[in-house]
Amino acid sequence: MTQRIGEPLSEWTHRASSIGSKRIYDRAEASDGRRILATQYWPRGIARESVDEYVRNLAPSRDLLHAYRNGDLSWPEYSRQYLEQMQGEGQQAEIHRLAKLARSANVTVLCVCPDESICHRSLLRELIAAFDGEA
Repeated sequence: MTQRIGEPLSEWTHRASSIGSKRIYDRAEASDGRRILATQYWPRGIARESVDEYVRNLAPSRDLLHAYRNGDLSWPEYSRQYLEQMQGEGQQAEIHRLAKLARSANVTVLCVCPDESICHRSLLRELIAAFDGEA
């Protein structure tokens, strides 16, 4: 099953099960596995060595991020637009790559937001877990 824009995350099939989500400022743990930072801006005070990969194209666009932070978009609208952005060819390739990795190793998606329930990393985690592509 492939994810569809606007489809509730709870209805997606989860194939990869070793995907975590954390705030970049949380303590790194061995159980994190491969630590993937998905932000438009590098977080203040964070050493480059504290992440394994910085994947900017899995972050929301700057315009989308600013509109949400300024209160111009609700969480549901922000989520819809973010999921739409993740349908791009480059984004789908990265999601596929991380889904394949998560089938054999732990992967932890990182962002700066304090509340995962209203952060793109929760959506990204679900996209990776739900990815149904082979190859």
